Amino acid sequence: MSVETRSGHRHAGATLTVDLAAIQWNYRCLADMVGAQVRCGGVVKADAYGLGARQVAPALYQAGCRDFYVAHLDEALALRPYLPSNASIAVLNGLPCGGEDDCAEAGILPVLNSLAQLDAWSACARRAERVLGAVVQIDCGMSRLGLSPRELGELSDARLRGIDVRLVMSHLACADVAGHAANAYQRARFCSLADRFAGIPKSLANSSGIFLGPDYHHDAVRPGAALYGINPTPSRPNPMRPVVRLSAAIVQTREIEAGDHVGYGWDFRAARPSRLATLSIGYADGLHRALARSGVVYAEGCALAIAGRVSMDSITVDLGELSAESLARGAEIELIGPHQSVDELASASGTIGYEILTGLGDRYRRIYRDAADRPQDSELRKEMVS
Repeated sequence: MSVETRSGHRHAGATLTVDLAAIQWNYRCLADMVGAQVRCGGVVKADAYGLGARQVAPALYQAGCRDFYVAHLDEALALRPYLPSNASIAVLNGLPCGGEDDCAEAGILPVLNSLAQLDAWSACARRAERVLGAVVQIDCGMSRLGLSPRELGELSDARLRGIDVRLVMSHLACADVAGHAANAYQRARFCSLADRFAGIPKSLANSSGIFLGPDYHHDAVRPGAALYGINPTPSRPNPMRPVVRLSAAIVQTREIEAGDHVGYGWDFRAARPSRLATLSIGYADGLHRALARSGVVYAEGCALAIAGRVSMDSITVDLGELSAESLARGAEIELIGPHQSVDELASASGTIGYEILTGLGDRYRRIYRDAADRPQDSELRKEMVS
């Protein structure tokens, strides 16, 4: 974690910049896509995908978001003080055993995924002698969370006593592949199973699901990754605004001769005399060790190859023909930014952008850019929606 010192300087080895204005732009763009009749929420689980829920959620609220989704009750309880009372927070993983009273007291909406969770919430409502809100999830083909068709068949009105079901939801497994047969199958199955809850708002679409079209929007959508600049349409150019910049400082530079080895295991052997820079970032900060195989970083617009393994606290890169004067100790090297998106860094690491963002550690110096809307945003969003 970056610490303020007596001198006023922060001495973290790397800097993570989060553009809250870009998150707001992405949210408004998605909300414009689904239209005013569909509620657009925001998924802020895993500390807003690693970017800081306490900063991101209020920015989303300012942009018009009123429905927030986290994974765990502890996340919801931690976030509650940072949002106005008219913002709802739903817990996607549902009620933890023994958490019913804390959930009810804080006004959190559990996503009820099983008959056992539903029974526990109903019992809590009876103890509290009041009606408690909830979301009900149906499993329409992902076999992960939600009431199965068999459980729906066992669901009686008595079991729902004391529960105000405010939303019925499910989750798409293959929405990022627009033509995948699972999408139409899950939509049809969800519509059929959700008939059990006539008159209650429905929700199916995640970030990628929004781009499948109006048939998937129902009454509410729940974007997550797209808010943070991850491409929700991997087969097409990214329609979202980039949110994250990540740079690391050069700790040391050195010159090596042809035949010299670099890093653990001596996996890298220099083919020519080279100048190297050691950067103050490693797998403890969320970089994947697989990045050493084909990953690059950027300086002055030039791609620099990683030399040797990714260590816990450092990586070493080949500076190529770049001048020693501009890339000395303390200079910043780009890992995510104008020349390399989070999705591109993820691809080089053999993973997805979700894992890169959620794996970011807490040792960075974090900068949050002003969340004020930019004057040209409205016109840009209109162009994208059209």
